Amino acid sequence: MEEILELKQLLLQGDIKGALVIAEEIAEMSKKDIINNIYSFAVVLLLHLIKQKVENRTTRSWDTSIRNSVRNIRRLNKRLKSNGFYLNLEELQETLVEAYSAALDDAALEVCEGIYEVRELKTMVKEDEIIASALALITFTESTENSQ
Repeated sequence: MEEILELKQLLLQGDIKGALVIAEEIAEMSKKDIINNIYSFAVVLLLHLIKQKVENRTTRSWDTSIRNSVRNIRRLNKRLKSNGFYLNLEELQETLVEAYSAALDDAALEVCEGIYEVRELKTMVKEDEIIASALALITFTESTENSQ
């Protein structure tokens, strides 16, 4: 909030250069917030993909959580005015890689009622396969999804 007040003050003073610096800071903070939210949904998505893989089953609840996580990641990542994205494909993959450890920690508590340690889960699932599955779900186009 103080950045907006500072921006207002700089504009009133006619300090365009200073105002542009603050505007860039605000834009960067906004993008960081979006990335943090995408990360949070990525953890949930990866958690349920890990659970499906290890338990070799799924539930309606897990399926719903996966769909909702994918929808929220897509919604957050889409730039409204430019029809572009905040994170490109490579950055999305990096975010999934960063979120994977947190998802594994959560999975250790939930998979098969918490009987596995993180190190055991690491041997039961392949990180690159789970991340590839998550990325495929996120990048699967809405038009393709609606036609099936």
